[in-house]
Amino acid sequence: MKVLIAPDSFKDSLSAEQVILSISMGINKVDASVTVEGLPLADGGEGTMEALTKATGGEFHSVQVHDALMRPVSARIGLLDGRHTAIIEMAEASGLEQLAVCERNPLLTSTYGTGELIEAALDLGCRKLIIAIGGSATNDGGAGMAQALGIGFLDAESHEVIPCGGNLLNIAHIRMEGKDHRLKECETYVACDVTNPLLGKNGAAHVFANQKGADSQMIEQLELGMSHYAGIVQGEMNTNFSTLPGAGAAGGLGFGLMAFLDGKLQPGFKLVAEITDLESKIRTSDLVITGEGKIDSQTQYGKTVFGVAQLAKKFNKPVLCMAGSLDKGSEVLYSHGVTAMFSLINKPMGIEEAKQNATELLTFLSENAFRLYLERLNKNSHG
Repeated sequence: MKVLIAPDSFKDSLSAEQVILSISMGINKVDASVTVEGLPLADGGEGTMEALTKATGGEFHSVQVHDALMRPVSARIGLLDGRHTAIIEMAEASGLEQLAVCERNPLLTSTYGTGELIEAALDLGCRKLIIAIGGSATNDGGAGMAQALGIGFLDAESHEVIPCGGNLLNIAHIRMEGKDHRLKECETYVACDVTNPLLGKNGAAHVFANQKGADSQMIEQLELGMSHYAGIVQGEMNTNFSTLPGAGAAGGLGFGLMAFLDGKLQPGFKLVAEITDLESKIRTSDLVITGEGKIDSQTQYGKTVFGVAQLAKKFNKPVLCMAGSLDKGSEVLYSHGVTAMFSLINKPMGIEEAKQNATELLTFLSENAFRLYLERLNKNSHG
């Protein structure tokens, strides 16, 4: 028997690799002769760079850049294909988790550090860029990223504007002359796990800015600035990406990557699945086990578990799903290829206790789930 373990990370608890190890230990307690293949996955959010780099045998390269508040920070780039391809995760530089709760303010934060990561990838000779844009602390429309790559933003008096969410309204002109010429040689793909437009009630500010530290007044200010900025970009570059799905991702970084780098937005999971050759690995497996920290009604909208289940359904492979928690609406996954779902919580406990004991809980859960699967398999084969 061959079992493929293809999970996302359990946020704030276990990396995808640690999830694979825990599940493998549970399976081996039942039957050590089972062939287990582990494939760490992600959907464009945090962990995508690490999952793709490890899954494809790439290497990591660390660089000094700036965080969302322009403080020095060390961040990594994943290098594949003999350094021809770079995997960049914006959260490594401009992520929300880099900031303390009291520091989160999308009027002040910038994607400048993400632009520095792109610049570093170009310096290393990479000409194919895959940029994962989940987990941002920003709402600057990608203007900070563009500035780091040589694009200038000027006010009405031709003074330089430092791009951040609160300064977008001051931009009157975009200076493209200094744009890094190497970007013309690049293919840029953007791994995105949301489909929001840039503006309006479903846009970057109204949907995501609150979780980045904005109150209702700040959200209106951000929306006004973003609308103005989008108009300047459209007028000066003769482009209009603001209504496209994903333009509002990462505080409008999706928009900025399309406008300034000719970025091609793709569902994060789809991009990861293609690079890791997930479909062929599922096709040659007898059982697929996947999972992530929380499963709910939103999981069906491009998350890892949903994507794995859909591919497994195509080949009629059973899918067991392990989760930190199973919330309301998770049952919809049964109609999309998931055979059974299991939660780590096996007794009354708080979230922090569950996170601290996640390895042991997942190993125990996997052992019992696999015992049940084998029992059903044996009964069916003798039925």
